[in-house]
Amino acid sequence: MRVLGLIVITLPRRHLTHGVASDGPPTSRCGMPDDVRIVPESELPFAIERTPHMWIVLDDGTKLAVRLWRPVTDDTVPVILEYLPYRKGDLMAGRDEPYASWFAGHGYAYARVDIRGTGDSDGVITDEYTPQEHDDALEVIAWLAEQPWCSGAVGMIGISWGGFNGLQIAARRPPALRAVISACSTDDRYADDVHYKGGCVLAWDMLPWHAVMFSKDALPPDPATVGAGWRDTWLRRLEETPPFDDAWLRHQRRDDYWRHGSVCEDFGAIQLPVWMVGGWADGYTNAIGRTVAGLPGPRKALIGPWPHSFPHNADQGPRIGFLQEALRWWDRWLRGDPNGIDAEPLVHAWIQEPARPEELALDRPGRWVAEEAWPPPTVRPTRLYMTAARGLDPEASGAAGTLSHLGLQRHGLFAGTWCPYGPAADLPPDQREDDALALAFDSAPVPERIELLGHPVVHLRVAADRPAAFVAARLCAVSPDGASTLLSRGALNLTHRRSHTDPEPLIPGEAVDVEIELDVLGQAIGAGDRLRLTLSPTYWPWLWPSPQPVTLTVSTGDVSWIELPTRPLDAPDGDVRTFGPPEQCAGLAGLEVEEVDAFHVIERDVVSGEIGLRMNQDGDVTRRLPGGPMVDERNRDRYAIVEGDPLSASVEAERTLRYEREGMGIRLRIETRSRMTADGTDFRLHDTLEAYENDERVFARTWDRTIPRDHV
Repeated sequence: MRVLGLIVITLPRRHLTHGVASDGPPTSRCGMPDDVRIVPESELPFAIERTPHMWIVLDDGTKLAVRLWRPVTDDTVPVILEYLPYRKGDLMAGRDEPYASWFAGHGYAYARVDIRGTGDSDGVITDEYTPQEHDDALEVIAWLAEQPWCSGAVGMIGISWGGFNGLQIAARRPPALRAVISACSTDDRYADDVHYKGGCVLAWDMLPWHAVMFSKDALPPDPATVGAGWRDTWLRRLEETPPFDDAWLRHQRRDDYWRHGSVCEDFGAIQLPVWMVGGWADGYTNAIGRTVAGLPGPRKALIGPWPHSFPHNADQGPRIGFLQEALRWWDRWLRGDPNGIDAEPLVHAWIQEPARPEELALDRPGRWVAEEAWPPPTVRPTRLYMTAARGLDPEASGAAGTLSHLGLQRHGLFAGTWCPYGPAADLPPDQREDDALALAFDSAPVPERIELLGHPVVHLRVAADRPAAFVAARLCAVSPDGASTLLSRGALNLTHRRSHTDPEPLIPGEAVDVEIELDVLGQAIGAGDRLRLTLSPTYWPWLWPSPQPVTLTVSTGDVSWIELPTRPLDAPDGDVRTFGPPEQCAGLAGLEVEEVDAFHVIERDVVSGEIGLRMNQDGDVTRRLPGGPMVDERNRDRYAIVEGDPLSASVEAERTLRYEREGMGIRLRIETRSRMTADGTDFRLHDTLEAYENDERVFARTWDRTIPRDHV
């Protein structure tokens, strides 16, 4: 076998190894940034009582597992609920402890519940955000409110999955649920999640995220917690838990499957107070403005420079005292304390200073601004027209024309991840290589600083030479030396130009007028920089390629432009809140965590034309809990395509998890492999799951499915 003409580019990611003292009170930083203050429990207003495990028995007899932190007090207290499938007893134990103990030490009970079919809970999980998940939550909330130590008031907090279901459950209006904090979440499961973007299949995340859940849902409950029946529960999970990718790919339109759990379908169903939290580097930030604009009740929004993380411990800063702000929110809405938080501005947003690509992974200089409404009333649209000379001009001057561009399959390799968690390899590097492969329009150097806050919107008159095509649009800032920094991007499946529910094929060569809303941003552009808009019918591996190579033809002049959400430099910054420094409690005593470097490697075989991207976004992680299990995770993803052949596209995701219980003689291993390919008419999904007990294979199954392409 020969390997020919291989070019390898590696984007390194941080290496962390941290251990914790094995006795005494928690003392670990658990990998927290240095500026996060670890608050000793002796300084908290309340001592803390911890219950590592208890049961909530539902009406159908299913038992859900709960971990509980409570302040030591004779008074009744409100309770904060976080409701997740991510295993309270091992995978999330170290992450939960610093937050939960901080809230408990400030007078709130904190309950971490494993969703049915995950962690130590009974049953089987069949998908994300199911009616069963929501029904169970209503019983959980009622149970918590009825406890003798509870005041009857419940709040929900969560990031990502827990942010989603906090909003979804609020729409069900359980009487005891009084307020929600929803971080890095969405109101629209089709528009902004790991499955689709602009009606295009999100190749970057759909299969790898499925692989995450596919492998972790195959882990057993903790034998020491659930007792002798652990093995029967484990085998039932292996037999009955379906691969989630099947349902996600069968629903390529925004149908009832996606409307379920999308609270934008009826914002009026949510009457309680909601605080939406996120960051410019996250994949879910678009939902924040839509949600606070749509909700009828008390609501607030906070958008900082952060990735997919809570604001007090994000890799990108500046970090803030998020837990202190959350405490103010709970004091107001769970205790009735008139602390004035409801009178503060609707939105706090961080306006980021200009940055070069290599600076994106650092703390982002900038300042807070406060807005009383969304879209921000201070913002004025600035229109730049696309010219036949590939410029962006404030006047639609000169002769109109057309420009054609054949999409290259390797365009998009330098996109960065769809949902960054923070390390440098997650974030988009210098965009010059991708810019060179797209149809690019450049403005003149900006004569003076400008600030953008909101959604850039691209209006195009465009034709394609195929019945199925999409447009990927990127907005960049280009420094005088040529470095190109990604500011925002968006995509539109052109067969969805009128509707995400009823797509229509294109008539090849016929021009259509479309609008593409780019991702929301809060960004300053420095004097002397240029703005660059790029367009392409390819964006691999973010978006699954169209069945045939596509040439786009863009009309220039007064029919194609970009509108920028410009915030005037003399606009007042508003009544900006001063946030305190980040803090939390210590980590879990005795927890040992080892994280091996993640990697992001681009390979190009110059003979075959195949371009491969190998990566491990999450890193390889080993967690050893004191007196508890060891869980070891290994993750590998690969994206491949051959230049000129969109039907060569493939995504592969492999996961290996090892689970050991010292002193019980239990050694388990889960191995999963998932692959996604397509021909001109169908997608093909392949999933395998193998489970081993003490190196003996006890379960093996393969799923092979063919799913028709539906206008993608």
